[in-house]
Amino acid sequence: QAPLVASGGGLVQAGGSLKISCGSSGGNFRGYAVGWFRQPPGQERELVAGINWNGAESDYADSVKGRFTISRDDVKNKFYLQMNSLKPDDTATYFCNFGLTHTAMQPLGPWGQGTQVTVSS
Repeated sequence: QAPLVASGGGLVQAGGSLKISCGSSGGNFRGYAVGWFRQPPGQERELVAGINWNGAESDYADSVKGRFTISRDDVKNKFYLQMNSLKPDDTATYFCNFGLTHTAMQPLGPWGQGTQVTVSS
């Protein structure tokens, strides 16, 4: 299976907003939970947001709760992460993947290159 492709990252000032997207170049993730992970420099990858197979339930890491919103559009075969009130600590490479559950997601797909989000102070 080809890795999911994350896009839309960039440089933003603290307090700003950014929306990143994830899509599939082949196949689709219908019926699966999908999620966003991030890996800050020198740190391990962590799950920051997950949404269940039908979009009815979502879950967030405490560090982003109230600031980030995950959504999915299965018609377009894409899902998104809206990031508001960004902080320098949000600086990381953001990756997307899919799994059986949206909480404590064990990713099932290969990792793509991710998209870099840099928040300046």
